[in-house]
Amino acid sequence: MKLKIKGEQINLRILKKSDASSIYQNIKDFDIAKYITAIPHPYKLKNAKDFIKITHQKIKKKNAYELGIELKETKEIIGMISLMKIDYNNKNAEIGYWLGKKYWGKKIMKEAIKLILNFGFKKLKLVRIFARVMHPNISSIKLLEKSSFQYEGRMRKAIFKNDKWMDILRYSILDSEFKI
Repeated sequence: MKLKIKGEQINLRILKKSDASSIYQNIKDFDIAKYITAIPHPYKLKNAKDFIKITHQKIKKKNAYELGIELKETKEIIGMISLMKIDYNNKNAEIGYWLGKKYWGKKIMKEAIKLILNFGFKKLKLVRIFARVMHPNISSIKLLEKSSFQYEGRMRKAIFKNDKWMDILRYSILDSEFKI
């Protein structure tokens, strides 16, 4: 399996078994897990190892592309970005992402989103890519809006996480709205 999307600061690539430790180190912070339903807290090294195996299965089936965000400088995986729930008939998919806390505010995720959108629209020929954001994840909302995603609506009390109900905000971008 080979897939590498090259960027300026980062590359997006398929995970290797040896990435488990860097995934674990970057994801174990509660501030990352608190707004992502699929990330348990506390996160264990075994979770990272299991996750890597699952990503390989999904890529083989072509129903999701869950790619590591590799810092070019160190070759370390510092986060993840995914196109999931790919619906080839209706040409749409959901985007999901997280980034290690020490890399926040460095425009890394903005670059990762641009790279995965380009892959989704140009290579997979998708027409629509959507995102679900737990409210009040303000930084993710701002990131999507800066990446030309449009607000579609609110699903009230859609997720029970961290002992409380949270709303889900829906965003999307169309291929015609995407600019490289």
